[in-house]
Amino acid sequence: MQSALHTAIIAARQAGNIISRNLQRVDSLSRHAKQRNDFVSEIDHQAEREITDIIRRTYPDHHILAEESGYSAGRHKACEYQWIIDPLDGTTNYLHGFPHYSVSIALRFRDRLEAGVIYDPFRGELFCASRGNGATLNDRKIRVAKLPSLEGSLLGTGFPFRDNQDAEAYLATLEAFMLRTSGIRRAGSAALDLAYVAAGRLDGFWEFGLNIWDIAAGCLIIQEAGGLVGDPAGGHAHLETGDIVAANAKIFQLMLRTIHTVLKGR
Repeated sequence: MQSALHTAIIAARQAGNIISRNLQRVDSLSRHAKQRNDFVSEIDHQAEREITDIIRRTYPDHHILAEESGYSAGRHKACEYQWIIDPLDGTTNYLHGFPHYSVSIALRFRDRLEAGVIYDPFRGELFCASRGNGATLNDRKIRVAKLPSLEGSLLGTGFPFRDNQDAEAYLATLEAFMLRTSGIRRAGSAALDLAYVAAGRLDGFWEFGLNIWDIAAGCLIIQEAGGLVGDPAGGHAHLETGDIVAANAKIFQLMLRTIHTVLKGR
């Protein structure tokens, strides 16, 4: 998978170049709302085309699932490789000049993630992983934080922003974690937040209702950095449901227990 990872790195950097080049003209970019509070800009589309073009040149048989263009089959219909792409995770941040956004690219073989890249073009930080080879930040090995308890921890999350999300359930979990941790951060790019868990900058992360392109690369990077990823019930349906919990082994279990207690009591 090292060749696939190399391709993902090239694609992420090229998309990042497009994003960075246009940062000074965000006020004039064409944009529209896909649904309430969910925006897409012309840069999302440009970055996605750049990524898919690079992948198609190297892996024409592979399938692609991208946020803006959806699913597209490769040349070989029976191929079991699929690329999962978010060309600009944190579009709202980008359009406001808030410097927390990223490019996320993952490769899945059947149901197993094999490679993942998250690139922050503003800071020039590249988080990478391939299965069995560990995780890196700008070529340096990274590991999840070692903190053993929620007390003193710093967690990341994302607020519900779609009409069909259960805001009350989320707010109940938020309150529970606020009372047990040293702080909660909601920065606006789930992919980059997951990368921060892998690098030990956040001790854990939870959110409900995400899309697979938001979390696929981050899931593998966290696992290769020694962390755990799952759904709030402790299962492995997070890629399908978009409900995700991620942390080191000890905090992961404490987060699951807290969420279970809160939601059971509703």
